[in-house]
Amino acid sequence: MNYAKPKVLVFRAAGTNCDKETVYAFEQAGATVDVIHINKLRESPDTIKNYQIAVFPGGFSFGDDIAAGKIFAVRMRHELGPQLNEFVESDKLILGICNGFQILVKAGLLPEPNIQGEYSQKVTLSDNDSGKFDDRWVWLKSFSNKCKFIPAGELIYLPIAHGEGKFIPRDNDVLAQLQANDQVVFRYVDENGRPGGFPINPNGSVDDIAGICDPTGRIFGLMPHPERHIMPTQGPHWTRLSRKSQSGGMKIFTQAVEYFG
Repeated sequence: MNYAKPKVLVFRAAGTNCDKETVYAFEQAGATVDVIHINKLRESPDTIKNYQIAVFPGGFSFGDDIAAGKIFAVRMRHELGPQLNEFVESDKLILGICNGFQILVKAGLLPEPNIQGEYSQKVTLSDNDSGKFDDRWVWLKSFSNKCKFIPAGELIYLPIAHGEGKFIPRDNDVLAQLQANDQVVFRYVDENGRPGGFPINPNGSVDDIAGICDPTGRIFGLMPHPERHIMPTQGPHWTRLSRKSQSGGMKIFTQAVEYFG
């Protein structure tokens, strides 16, 4: 599927607060971007068909009432279910960042799409082991050869900002399936690519998982914020460390856009 300039839809709702950074990142990658409130999409749900990439940005949608991302996820299923299902079945991409990752999980889009009818949630993102909101920089290493947003073997440096970022699979069978299906995209590591305890793994995520994709690799969610480190000067160590520490999230946006090249 070829597009001269792919169109990106950034969903917005009460409490989302990373939409402008996400728009800027995709525009720098060469896409055309629109931010549309969920209420507008409810009025004209077929609008979604006009886009090739759908993005759920970070923030605190609906105040994270009940649970992080839960209200937004319920609204998506009940108000835009058929349109999202059609979007998923097309050769298109969906990205969820932080609160957006929580939405994808609770809406039934990850770890495998089930946007219509009843579904059983297989993974969740729960309270950090620290028991508090954590705002820090972390190293990530990519492991999936399936994900369309990032190749395997990348080591990048991104900020986190969440209180409910601990990735937990429902049971060991779900974890084993994610691993066997090559759906584990990012793990928390140190600057040499090695796993470790806190603060290397900042929230206690099982298997150090920071991001996963669906079985096709076209739906991707992660807790860290790639849109907050797309230029070297946004990194806290850009004047002091090697260029390795300057590797941020821009590749995620450019690779998504190039998928439609």
